[in-house]
Amino acid sequence: MAEIKSDIEIAQSVTPRQITDVAADLNLDKEYFEPYGYYKAKIDFNVLNKIDRPEGKLILVTAITPTPAGEGKTTTTVGLSDGLKKLGKNVVVALREPSLGPVFGVKGGAAGGGWSQVVPMEDINLHFTGDFHAISAANNLLAALIDNHIYQGNALDINVRNITWRRCVDMNDRQLRFIVDGLGGKSNGVPREDGYDITVASEIMAIFCLATSVTDLKERIARIIIGYNRAGEPVTAGQLNAQGAMAALLKDALKPNLVQTLEGTPAFVHGGPFANIAHGCNSIIATRMALKLGDYAVTEAGFGADLGAEKFLDIKCRVAGLKPSAVVIVATVRALKMHGGKPKTELNTEDLVALKAGLPNLLQHVSNITDVFHLPAVVAINAFPTDTAAELQLVEDECKALGVNAVLAEHWAKGGEGALKLAEEVIRVTDEPNNFTQSYPLDMSIEDKINAIATKIYHADGVDYTPQAKEQAKVLTSLGFDKLPICMAKTQYSFSDNMALLGAPKGFRVTVRNLKVSAGAGFIVALTGEIMTMPGLPKLPAAEKIDVDASGVISGLF
Repeated sequence: MAEIKSDIEIAQSVTPRQITDVAADLNLDKEYFEPYGYYKAKIDFNVLNKIDRPEGKLILVTAITPTPAGEGKTTTTVGLSDGLKKLGKNVVVALREPSLGPVFGVKGGAAGGGWSQVVPMEDINLHFTGDFHAISAANNLLAALIDNHIYQGNALDINVRNITWRRCVDMNDRQLRFIVDGLGGKSNGVPREDGYDITVASEIMAIFCLATSVTDLKERIARIIIGYNRAGEPVTAGQLNAQGAMAALLKDALKPNLVQTLEGTPAFVHGGPFANIAHGCNSIIATRMALKLGDYAVTEAGFGADLGAEKFLDIKCRVAGLKPSAVVIVATVRALKMHGGKPKTELNTEDLVALKAGLPNLLQHVSNITDVFHLPAVVAINAFPTDTAAELQLVEDECKALGVNAVLAEHWAKGGEGALKLAEEVIRVTDEPNNFTQSYPLDMSIEDKINAIATKIYHADGVDYTPQAKEQAKVLTSLGFDKLPICMAKTQYSFSDNMALLGAPKGFRVTVRNLKVSAGAGFIVALTGEIMTMPGLPKLPAAEKIDVDASGVISGLF
């Protein structure tokens, strides 16, 4: 039996094309192209004003509710793109950049898998082109300006007990969730309670991915509410004159990163907000660039369709004026059996009863896409060697009952060749007209919009609010923020706000414990359940297995 290679071994076994050749495929002029070594480059966003061709078709890849068994959303996004390319289509991928937190925590890497990866995977999973460092620096510059303003006399009368801006670092570090700083005497600042978020959960990351230009970036940064004064009025980053310096830190990061798949398909990897806390999509600039340069732009949204896809469709599409042509929902037989109650240690044996019990999770995601958002959907069954013919047939039959085709995809093992059937089905549905609709109108109240998401997408019985959240809703409404879209912060492991409720639970209510406005990003964040904006490392962090040898070759990423 042939030895199964790890993802990093597969990636290192392939010699990528020179990035200049990849750029040449896109007909990019040299004046807009900035190489970062041999295999990656930044593309000046101003090229968008120079491209004179119709936008391509937008394909969104999402997934069922995640499980420890794995779903393979990024892997499917890459495999589908390579499959479309093998069919002779002009296709460009648009993905998020991985966060160091999950890379060193649970995931160990997030650049696809098997023979469906973006490369150079080591660079993409680690420092890449430094975008996240720039975002962290801009975020923390604002934090420093806030505390310096208070130290220097506090002309804006900022209430030190009501500062909402937190510092950030792109690492899972639970120790930093709640801290006290400014200790050590008057010369070291004003003592106050503070805390850190992970960079990918920060408002700067959200702004970065929703901005359409440097001018728009500065305007959004200026609107950030950093806290409130002692009269209860919001204080903004613009009042601290922070937007210019912060934008200066971000100007190069704002340029999308061009890399490639293992099969040489062009890929933009840019921005990376978490989907369980932020809006979970790559940058609008990168998506627009993919649409302008390709006839098909394949992108993904984080976690399950109840999180990333909902936010992609209700937030990003609104901001950017995007209309998807199709949605691909990724599922695995293994994960569906876990949703049906089968332990992870017993997934290698056929179990139609557990699969049948877990299938409602997939079917609810499918129904949400087709019946709530009115978009055509394709189910991609990400193949595993342990899948049986009877199990695959059951998934296909249940999907057909909803009028959706389920396609077996073998891209992990075969690359684009293994995704040809999926690519053909995607092409077919993208040729169909659709009546894309958001799940709620913006003129509804904050509470009604949250209720619409909870009842239509999660299928909850309703929403409960803590006294604090009720008061926050009143304040945000009085300040004129009630017409913004909603960004739900919820566990990724369940349709509900309780991670233990697998499958498609019924008879539950969602509890909103905190509401805050991200005025720069342009949405209201509703924190539910026990969701954290700074994750912690697991008992056995992936970092313990990552290494580099004397010649600089990295191992342990997967």
